[in-house]
Amino acid sequence: MPVNKRSKFRGSRTCGGGTHKNRRGAGNRGGRGRAGHRDHRFSYFLLYGEVHNGKNGFNSPTSVVVPAIDIGWIDQKAESLLSSGAATREGDLIAVDATAIGVEKVLGTGRVTRKLKVSAKAFSAQAKEKIESLGGQAILT
Repeated sequence: MPVNKRSKFRGSRTCGGGTHKNRRGAGNRGGRGRAGHRDHRFSYFLLYGEVHNGKNGFNSPTSVVVPAIDIGWIDQKAESLLSSGAATREGDLIAVDATAIGVEKVLGTGRVTRKLKVSAKAFSAQAKEKIESLGGQAILT
């Protein structure tokens, strides 16, 4: 009786690998390396969290992302901005410097229920209208 499998298969053409066509090239093992990690070896690579589905789209070198915030958010968070020091009270107005909180543009989504004095680099037309309709000020810096 052979001690190991190698000596057991000595003299055999295929050494226990089935037909002589099996074990030929990388196609028998499904490709080399990470080949098929999204297809036929998906469950193995999913188990170890290594599935990468490539890149989608493109990044335009001329596009600029402007940090923006809605006027409704500023109105809702006015009290917390006052307590944190990001806003000050000037009479009946709450003065908010948008650049101090990392915002360049104020957008018009949301409701304004307080008199606000907001200074920012840019305002949407709707945001400016909502601020000024309650007697507030929209100041361009």
